[in-house]
Amino acid sequence: MAIRVAQIGTGNCGSLTLRQLIEDPRFELTGVWVSSPAKVGSDAGELARLDVTTGVTAVGDLDEIIAAAPDCVVYCAMGDIRPKEALADVRAFLEAGINVVGSSPGFLEYPWGVVGERTIDRVETAARQGDASVFITGVDPGFVTDLLPLALAGTCQSITQIRTMEIADYATYDGATVMFDVMGFGNEIGDLPFLYQPGVLSAAWGVAIRQLAAGMGVELDEIRDMVEQEPAPEDFDVAVGTIKKGTVAAVRFQIEGVVGGEPAIVVEHITRLRGDLRPDWAQPAQGGGSYRVEITGEPSYVMDICPTSRNGDHNYAAILAAAGRIVNAVPDVVAAQAGIRTTLDLPLVTGRGTYRGVSAG
Repeated sequence: MAIRVAQIGTGNCGSLTLRQLIEDPRFELTGVWVSSPAKVGSDAGELARLDVTTGVTAVGDLDEIIAAAPDCVVYCAMGDIRPKEALADVRAFLEAGINVVGSSPGFLEYPWGVVGERTIDRVETAARQGDASVFITGVDPGFVTDLLPLALAGTCQSITQIRTMEIADYATYDGATVMFDVMGFGNEIGDLPFLYQPGVLSAAWGVAIRQLAAGMGVELDEIRDMVEQEPAPEDFDVAVGTIKKGTVAAVRFQIEGVVGGEPAIVVEHITRLRGDLRPDWAQPAQGGGSYRVEITGEPSYVMDICPTSRNGDHNYAAILAAAGRIVNAVPDVVAAQAGIRTTLDLPLVTGRGTYRGVSAG
């Protein structure tokens, strides 16, 4: 029997999870929620950019989604700039007995030691009340910062450091909120958006670092972070607008989980809007962007992850990877014990049911 699933949010990631929910026979789409009034009433097929009519039309009221009683919701509504609202939404679904798999709020990926115990207790209470579970994941934080390094770590006899990296050109990324409000591109140098305020990076990627530490059985002394900004050498255009000369055009930030004064677990991001900016920073393994997992130990590893897609560039492919990770986890989360679930306690999500063969395209 197909799993009844509703989609929450149809932005860059949500439109791609919606596409899989429509096309994958493991799922039956029960509803779609959108934040934009202009999208209300649109068919799910149109929102997923598919040439199909599903008969499921978008609504702007979460109560309508809950009333349809899906087994699970795929939650891809914006959480970066509205974490309290996203958390309230998740609790409402859990209390109603609806499982949640999604990309936000990011701190629920591994909240212990990142957010207050009261917040965690309220989510766990809602989950027990509804006998439902929640799993938040993605790429980074996500499978690049938990699943893949843990898989490699399982072959090591000793480890000195685990480092995960995103190295990407975001010039084609068309999410204005992320580019301007979250990442701070186009700002004056030194004008730091909320993400780069003291301690915020450590909280945002603390979920990844603490989950890796838990998987390795390591006690962290502290988590610390740093950020560098690079100015544009002249005016130039990107997908979301014009970057003015002298404003932020490249960013490097790093978050470190420290043990005994040494950086044991490191998450590093290098984000450029042009490939020629800061050539001294790490370069991607493929044109445009890639991810990297480095383990220093016995043995040591360097693993480059190079997502591609016949339907878009490296940025599209990375979002598509996040969408696939989210949707493919739905069956295991529906079957899981109630509560906050993580990569450490879920079964291995294998992509069961996704094989189509060459002739399927």
